[in-house]
Amino acid sequence: MREIALHLMDIAENSAAAEGRNICIEVHEDLQSDLLTASVTDDGRGMDAETAQRVLDPFYTTRTTRKVGLGIPLLKLAAEMSGGGLSLVTEAGKGARVEARFRHSHIDRMPLGDLASTFLALLVSHPKIHWVFIYKGIDKNGNVDNFEFDDTELKNELGDMPITEPEILMFVRGLIEEGIQASALQTTA
Repeated sequence: MREIALHLMDIAENSAAAEGRNICIEVHEDLQSDLLTASVTDDGRGMDAETAQRVLDPFYTTRTTRKVGLGIPLLKLAAEMSGGGLSLVTEAGKGARVEARFRHSHIDRMPLGDLASTFLALLVSHPKIHWVFIYKGIDKNGNVDNFEFDDTELKNELGDMPITEPEILMFVRGLIEEGIQASALQTTA
């Protein structure tokens, strides 16, 4: 995978497969600390300590459709190659949190990618899941700007109308793109 957004999608799909009903995706771009953090937190099945350790091995997967599980190991490698790292906090029956940290200015840091498309694809693919997307930008002076999208209000407003209606998708995409863009403006100051 060549973008952080695609890694987030892969991990969020794992969260959905683990029966997560509430999934939060966070991206923090902190120029003051030269740090980019991306995480996915869920309330799914979680993992015991042994499984959590094995998930970092590319030759281990719980999927029956293939024999390798490259998602988390590749994200870990990408984070480490750009001066960061990866943490996995999980407990059986209590969900999981995967967090990747990158040195923001590192030449080997992969691009962030299209967060709006990633989040929209997850929202449409898993409409019964409660999704929260948080983007935080911190400029070199420490000024903070946040954008948070919680799908609860949107789903309540829509009622029985499917979220896949083209007008709704365009609205949600625009909302997310504008929110990220407004917050990202602070990171370039």
